[in-house]
Amino acid sequence: MPRTPTPDEPEDDLDDLPDTHPPQPVYYAEQALLGALLLQPHRLTDAAGIGPDSFSIHAHGTLFAAIRALPAPDPNQHAKDTTWLNAVLTAAREHARGLTASYLHTLIQVCPWPKHASAYARMIETEHARRTLRAHAERLAQTATDSTLPHPVPTALAEADALTGAVDDIAARFPSHSGSLPRTPAPAPAGALVSPEEAVDEERLLLATATAHPADVEQMRWLTADDFTHPLHAGLWQCLTALARRRAPIDPVTVLWEAQQRGLLSSGAEPAELLDLLGAPAGSAEYWGERILQRSVLATAHQVGRRIEAFTDDPAITPYQLVVGSRRALADLSAARARWHHATSPAPTTTPARTRATAPPRAGPPRTTVPPARISR
Repeated sequence: MPRTPTPDEPEDDLDDLPDTHPPQPVYYAEQALLGALLLQPHRLTDAAGIGPDSFSIHAHGTLFAAIRALPAPDPNQHAKDTTWLNAVLTAAREHARGLTASYLHTLIQVCPWPKHASAYARMIETEHARRTLRAHAERLAQTATDSTLPHPVPTALAEADALTGAVDDIAARFPSHSGSLPRTPAPAPAGALVSPEEAVDEERLLLATATAHPADVEQMRWLTADDFTHPLHAGLWQCLTALARRRAPIDPVTVLWEAQQRGLLSSGAEPAELLDLLGAPAGSAEYWGERILQRSVLATAHQVGRRIEAFTDDPAITPYQLVVGSRRALADLSAARARWHHATSPAPTTTPARTRATAPPRAGPPRTTVPPARISR
């Protein structure tokens, strides 16, 4: 895309500025619209859906702002002299000093049909919507990987809300219609957002602590096997939840037997290693579960942001497809959000006191200095 001049640059003619990238189609749409408005200022009403920030080029947005700010000239007088054009140029150059009279005449010359101004404005509006959506998606993906945030999940979910608002705005601007769903390939899954060793250790501690305190398993339905990073750990959690649902006895041996019935030992895990893993509880199962769920929610938010970025990078996707694809991606995050709220919301006041007494208090990371036995992965 042609380089955008800044207000501090010398008054070079925009025609002479070197191109660092080939112009995109929207660049020509912007030129055509501005040319139409310079030639026939009364067509400004055809561009009611856009503003100066809708343009991809700073100088173009500044010029549009100047056109919109000045009263439209008398058509007959405008056809005879350049008084109004000079006023537009003077106003625009206060913020884009690189603009010249020559460039304004170029815009007029390259406009195919001034009567198509509304079509040009719609093209600009479409690309602005795409850029806006991409900016929100980038912020969501970046927030999900920001390890410095004191409250990462609420912050990421707030960014997701802003992204949802942008999608809703696009849906309001571009009515739905029949058409195919976006076929943009999904980006490859990102690497672990935290240290793989840290994630594996937390999962192992959860499994051991939940085995030692099986009553906690029934209270943690907000945690699913998909939240785990290690397939064996995901399978062991399914073993624990299955035993809890059946009201079956739970201890390292019964979990080992359930794992055998589910074919988990065929992955190479040794029974003795599993018994060592399940026999080293520490801290609170709820604490470790929330840690695992937090990581899962952030990973989902990151993937949703990258997925929507991929949509915006595909120039063949229409605004309708952007809306449909983005809403489908955000639905995955909504499900994770619901489970997070369930996990972190205070217990209902109607919970029987006897049930509360059996639940272990939430604890921070264990103080034990003996690390649980590792399973070869």
